[in-house]
Amino acid sequence: MQPAPIQVSYMGFPGTTGADYIDYLVTDEFVSPLRYAHIYSEKLVHLPHCYFVNDYKQKNRDVLDPHCQHKRSDYGLPEDKFIFACFNQLYKMDPEIFNTWCNILKRVPNSALWLLRFPAAGETRLRAYAAAQGVQPEQIIFTDVAMKHEHIRRSALADLCLDTPLCNAHTTGTDVLWAGLPMVTLPLEKMATRVAGSLCLATGLGEEMIVNSMKEYEERAVSLALNRLKLRALTNKLKAARLTCPLFDTARWVRNLERSYFKMWNLYCSGQQPQHFKVTENDFDFPYNR
Repeated sequence: MQPAPIQVSYMGFPGTTGADYIDYLVTDEFVSPLRYAHIYSEKLVHLPHCYFVNDYKQKNRDVLDPHCQHKRSDYGLPEDKFIFACFNQLYKMDPEIFNTWCNILKRVPNSALWLLRFPAAGETRLRAYAAAQGVQPEQIIFTDVAMKHEHIRRSALADLCLDTPLCNAHTTGTDVLWAGLPMVTLPLEKMATRVAGSLCLATGLGEEMIVNSMKEYEERAVSLALNRLKLRALTNKLKAARLTCPLFDTARWVRNLERSYFKMWNLYCSGQQPQHFKVTENDFDFPYNR
């Protein structure tokens, strides 16, 4: 019935709707490059930086307070181990990435992988699978899902986040980056596989967290775990960037989204068909420059 003359997809589903009545998809150049435009039915609207909105500056500023932190002992996490973490739902894991994680655990002495019972039924299966790959039982640690506020704060107890390439950390990715936890992510082609890379780029530290192959993924994770000075430098840069980088600048994101609305409307009013376009912050074709 088309209740509006312009219909736009954003956030609800990280991919194309395949619907001819949806004109645009709001995304960004990394998540949905024009070279992959053929897999989208919508015209692509590229916001600057990252398309993924958040409001941690408003709701979770306490995470920035170094005196207001959880302890590993609060969750039964070992104090003396290097802890890799993945807080994604378990359905996002496939054999290839779990095998890679097992390789990483076997190559990094005194390391462990922290996962969530998300859902709880997956714990037994994943423990058995890891054991079959030669991983020691104490190297796999499961904890219960926590409330959002606690989840973000306790994320900082890990040393390095390992992303799932098949379907990335999206909200979970912004959670861990706000907590100051670096990640390793491998972007593929589809939208859901590229979101974490966009998040990392919008911190200004993407090159240190994005890899191009599964082999490079394993090597980067092992390298960071074995070179604590390098990892500490990355962690410190990430923590320092949180209040200034585009990823967490909600007001800036809003202005850019509204610029995209003006462009869509101007195209429609001038009788033009929907088309791919990029929003730029210093282009006078877009209102809202202030």
